[in-house]
Amino acid sequence: MKQDTTAQRTPRYLGLVVAVMLAIGAVDQGVKQLMLNWLEPGVPQPVIGDWFRFYLLFNSGAAFSMGENLTWVFTAIQLAFVLGALWFGPRMSSKWEALGVAMIAGGALGNLVDRLFRDPGFWFGHVVDYISVGNFAVFNLADAAITVGVVVYFIAALTGELNGGDDGR
Repeated sequence: MKQDTTAQRTPRYLGLVVAVMLAIGAVDQGVKQLMLNWLEPGVPQPVIGDWFRFYLLFNSGAAFSMGENLTWVFTAIQLAFVLGALWFGPRMSSKWEALGVAMIAGGALGNLVDRLFRDPGFWFGHVVDYISVGNFAVFNLADAAITVGVVVYFIAALTGELNGGDDGR
């Protein structure tokens, strides 16, 4: 009888993906609620002069408020990425690959909750943004997690950590 050794050779990272994704999504939603309770929309709250401030706004689009009329598309993409991360989590063979994907999925989850449950309504909700740095776009922790997750995934790809580069030892 031939024994399947694939499970022994390939680490399973679904637990890592789920834990990181849920943690980022929960922290993002918690901080958004704090900001909603503290800030007035459109009124900057300086932290480090005009360079770093909290500035509450509601974004119907993607990064940099692009695609403001495509809210439903961004909702579908975020939902697909969250579900895709859960689907591919057991198939990932690198903890760095899993961490990068989990951070992206966690950020997607945080913003997906906004799109599903915030005004103006289900599937078309606006994302709560509140971090303003210099003249850069206003963003949130979910956006930051997505950005860092992409960097982690990219570094894993460059260092050969994808496709079994990390065998879990």
